Amino acid sequence: MARPQCDPMLTARFTAPAVPKTLVHRPELLRRLTAGVQGPLTLINGPAGSGKTVLTAHWAVAGGRAPRPPVWLTVEPDDAPGVFWAYVLEALHRGGVELPAAVGRPTRAEGVTQSFLVRLAAGLAESGSARPVVLVLDQFDTAQPPAMTEGLDFVLRHAAGGLRIVLTSRTDSLLPLHRYRAAGEIAEIRHADLRFTHADAEALLAEHRLDISQAGIRLLVHRTEGWAAGVRLCALAMQRSPDPEAFVRQFAADRTTIADYLLKEVLDAQPPATQDLLLRVSVTDRVHPDLADALTGRDDAARTLAGLARDNAFLEQVDASAWYRLHPLFAEVLRAHLRQRHPGLEQQLHGRAARWLAGTGRLDEAVVQAAAAGDWPFAAGRLVDALAIGRLFTGLGAEQLNRAFAPMPADAPGAAPALVGAAARLAVQDLPGYEEAVRRADSHLGPGSGAAARLSRAFLGVLAGRATGDPAATERAAADAERLLGELPAPPVAAHPELRALLLAALGAVRLGAGRLDGARRALTAAVDACTEPATEPGAEPGTEPGTQYPLCDALGSLALAELLRGRLRQAAEHARASLVVAEQSALPPERRSGTGHLVLAGVAVEQDDLPAARSHLDLATATTAAGPRPEPAAAVQAAVIGARIAVAEGDGEAALAVLADLRPGGTVWTAGPPSAWAADALAVAESAAHLARGDTEAALRVLDAAPSGRPEHTLARARALLAAGHTESAARELADLPADDGLAAPVRVGACLLGAEIAAAGGRTGEAQRKLAEAVDLARPGELRRPFAESGPWVRRNLREATRPAPRHHRTAEGPTGPDGPPPVVEALSARETEVLRQAARMLSTEEIAAELYVSANTVKTHLKSIYRKLCVTRRSDAVHRAQDLGLL
Repeated sequence: MARPQCDPMLTARFTAPAVPKTLVHRPELLRRLTAGVQGPLTLINGPAGSGKTVLTAHWAVAGGRAPRPPVWLTVEPDDAPGVFWAYVLEALHRGGVELPAAVGRPTRAEGVTQSFLVRLAAGLAESGSARPVVLVLDQFDTAQPPAMTEGLDFVLRHAAGGLRIVLTSRTDSLLPLHRYRAAGEIAEIRHADLRFTHADAEALLAEHRLDISQAGIRLLVHRTEGWAAGVRLCALAMQRSPDPEAFVRQFAADRTTIADYLLKEVLDAQPPATQDLLLRVSVTDRVHPDLADALTGRDDAARTLAGLARDNAFLEQVDASAWYRLHPLFAEVLRAHLRQRHPGLEQQLHGRAARWLAGTGRLDEAVVQAAAAGDWPFAAGRLVDALAIGRLFTGLGAEQLNRAFAPMPADAPGAAPALVGAAARLAVQDLPGYEEAVRRADSHLGPGSGAAARLSRAFLGVLAGRATGDPAATERAAADAERLLGELPAPPVAAHPELRALLLAALGAVRLGAGRLDGARRALTAAVDACTEPATEPGAEPGTEPGTQYPLCDALGSLALAELLRGRLRQAAEHARASLVVAEQSALPPERRSGTGHLVLAGVAVEQDDLPAARSHLDLATATTAAGPRPEPAAAVQAAVIGARIAVAEGDGEAALAVLADLRPGGTVWTAGPPSAWAADALAVAESAAHLARGDTEAALRVLDAAPSGRPEHTLARARALLAAGHTESAARELADLPADDGLAAPVRVGACLLGAEIAAAGGRTGEAQRKLAEAVDLARPGELRRPFAESGPWVRRNLREATRPAPRHHRTAEGPTGPDGPPPVVEALSARETEVLRQAARMLSTEEIAAELYVSANTVKTHLKSIYRKLCVTRRSDAVHRAQDLGLL
């Protein structure tokens, strides 16, 4: 059979290409193809190398997936309409489709008559009435003259269901796809569907006998964005590499066969003007038509970019906006080609892009482009003048900004580069590098310097004071920063809430480390407020200001610790959980997370005598701290104190002393400088308790006397040690020095009442002892404090039930349920799942955290809790935990 013009027909065009030996089976896509041919049109659309033809060929040759064996035709770019239809007829003939002789054949290459299309549609309707004909048109994007696509649409619509077409295409054809979509008569498999998943890439590498780590596979998929040809080409290159794992980490697209593929299949296929545009816009991560015009000096970018995106030329529109982005591998190849074809132009293009972006208010992108151009005064100046130096420490762009300024020479001229250099050093805790850079900045700054530059200097002083643990320097810098913020116009200050949030969070943390709890609480509360975005609608919840997730998490954690030290356990737990939620919801990286939230929950659990939960949270805090920033002094001290208290509660005084020794000078946790007076005393109090647990009352008193302090915790600890040593009167005098007001932390007040009760009983004042015991129970109830009762020894446990004002019958102390009648009976036994939910609730996890632990929904957890309350005859979660513990269910 010859086509018009008497050229022989190419048999290869009627045969589906052989599927690769290293085929990745994609059952879901095959299923969608099979479902698609139940309707008239299936479109498989994606860029070169996305696996369109391989998928379709696998589906076609697998058999049993279509109403009848598919008929295959590969469309060529030079097919005229008449030639195309001649090939269609031949494909149908070779596929066993019998058409009436009246259909005839095309007689001219240039086109076919409407009568021919009518006869063909009628013939297909007759032939496919029982089993529709499935015609695969591979690479249909290469031949889309209007006459051809109009004719194909006519035949498809008038074949009365006897024809099903599968198109593979790099571009959307000229078929009226909108009409097929509106009628629900099209199935589409797009580029997003064709991208290789992690599992697909893993399967392909296994076919190539490559043993790559899961992290390596994730990196490969990320670098290629799932582009099938890119993954395959990398696999082939890795087979030739002596270290395939290293290849994944180090490969550059411009040095592999990927470059040859993209240059030949994508770049070389474009006209010269389009090639020039692609090379120039490759210097930006994303491009706007106006920016592209600025880079090319022309005015045709809008039309060209839209066409490239439509043609799947490795350029895609960003979220239906006016912006576009190149595939990262294609951009990498283009940049390498740009350097080869136009040496020196890349830096100029970065400079042009920086100024265009700056002019449109896109600060981060402008700074990154200016840095790539090596224009350090412009890059740093924009950051400082816009009050955006805080973005080096927080926000989604922090990592990119720090990476952009990493090549900046230390001697770059001007105050702004020196300030930004100092900030970059401080962001990675390089204090010597910071000091050197800030000295250079100070040499450029003076009274006549702009307020923005002086504010940046004060801001860095606050953060440096926190890093070095210098409260005086921090307070001075914070005062300067606050004054300068008042001198600046309100709009730019409001545009960068991260600046004030970071300042206040640092100031609060320094005050906390110095033991100034009230001042810390004020600063940290203000920091949280600075991160909070007002609700936009009545009744709506306030949100979080963009870029403030890190200082918000930091401030909430420090605020939780301040509340814990003040003995306000409920508030401490709320802030701690809020800090953990912010870290999780904002996906803060491990190196930006603090363990303070879990540390505070451990402290709360200790006070409530829930030792398993305390140990669990302390372990989580330790693990988080190991991956995150260096712990704050206050957090490090509190971690040691909590660890020691857990060890004492477990009866291991030696372990408690070892935990505390790690934080002394020379210990494994010791970092710098002497601890503050508050920290030194907190460690002394904890060490005294550890000595008492070992029965060494002399050592307990000696450690306290070596670090005299006016803190109530110190006074209470000394009174306890004196009583244990048999010095009852001295203990009473020591206890009398405690202020008799509500200013004491609840655990101290409860401990003082219990110790006073024991002293009164030793003096024969039974009534006074019972009154103090009752007062201790009342004080302990709001915060569910139990540990002070356990730490007070057997005397309290023996006499607790004789208190003149017992706790309500549901209340549980260290001795169990109180009240003459005891708790009501259990309605029915808890199920295994309800018991597990209650066990997680006992760890003080939130509903969402319990759901995550048990792999169920939050609503399921709430349903279990309601059932638990009913069965245990309680109305609150804490009461359910106490009741279950009383009954031995946990």
